[in-house]
Amino acid sequence: MAEITPFRIDIPQADLDDLQDRLARTRFAGELPEDQVTDGTPQGPIPPGWEQGVPVSYVRALVEYWRDGFDWRAQEAWLNGFPQFVTEIDGLEVHFVHVRSPEPGATPLVLTHGWPNSFVEYLDLVGPLTDPAAHGGDPADAFHVVIPSLPGFTFTGPPKEKGWDAERTARAWAELMRRLGYPRYGAHGNDAGAVLAPFIGRVDPTHVIGLHVNQIFSFPTGDPVEFEGLTRAEFEYLDFLQGFVEHAIHDRVQQAQPQTVAHALSDSPAGQVAWSGQLLGDVASPDVILTNVALYWFTNTSASSGRWYYDNHHARQPLEPTTVPIGLASFAFDFRPIRRFAERDHKNIVHWNQYDRGSHWAAHDAPDLLVKDIREFFALLR
Repeated sequence: MAEITPFRIDIPQADLDDLQDRLARTRFAGELPEDQVTDGTPQGPIPPGWEQGVPVSYVRALVEYWRDGFDWRAQEAWLNGFPQFVTEIDGLEVHFVHVRSPEPGATPLVLTHGWPNSFVEYLDLVGPLTDPAAHGGDPADAFHVVIPSLPGFTFTGPPKEKGWDAERTARAWAELMRRLGYPRYGAHGNDAGAVLAPFIGRVDPTHVIGLHVNQIFSFPTGDPVEFEGLTRAEFEYLDFLQGFVEHAIHDRVQQAQPQTVAHALSDSPAGQVAWSGQLLGDVASPDVILTNVALYWFTNTSASSGRWYYDNHHARQPLEPTTVPIGLASFAFDFRPIRRFAERDHKNIVHWNQYDRGSHWAAHDAPDLLVKDIREFFALLR
């Protein structure tokens, strides 16, 4: 068995001093007057004032707080309160959080974060998932929690070669769970993690008991037959989805040229705030947002995290549907799949819930619902 080594975050003071100097010298972008940007009417998933991208007011507020109020050392101490490790898998040093439940019958669960989030996405869920009895839950719903950092994200990597797509990452996660001594486990993912989760089921079906996701990325192929029988609400949601996809430029940029945008992100902390802010918005506290941004900044992984999108875009697409049981928790202000398209790509959907609150980052703004849904889904499979 390959060595698993404890890991502790310790950012050099020189890096903090350099960051402080850069923040103090921030040159903010110009923009149109507010009345030229928006009329105050929401446009689908796009909040007023964000039609042309992340507004200066959002960036300025976070930069000023990062410079004058944010306490990295306090956040670093909080992060180090979770047991972290590294281990080499397939030539890549993989970073992960691993918290075992006090309940001996707990179900092992690997949770995969999204972009521009990090392993921080799930830290507030660790307590309720590992020790439900201490959080008003049933001890039978306990999990041993594993939270890896995706290849090229913060403390994993960066990879030294191309090809770290979702399938290769899924094989690494399967090896990680085997290495931790978990022959039977579940998986959960959001955003990029929801892309990854079905691959875990494809590459390790004899050990994976189920896959829980916040999104199922199954879209119309363009065949008119697929639209027959859709309800008015489903057609309206397709319009919402189109607006979401068109506004989220990070997909297209990082699929095409992750290295180009990374030059700006690696040199400007304000640029990193804006690039992350296009998705994180205000769904989390400024401390959580800046902790995520700072992790990318200190590890200089804007380029390598973007390459995960590039590698997926250029990867061989799966030819077979997922057959491992899959469950969906879809939140109100996120793009919701249409079931007929989801069932085309996933042949064993056994759990499907849609909630009237929460966003693309439900672990931050609807953690109670997400924990409840994860517990309910895996209770079906034990």
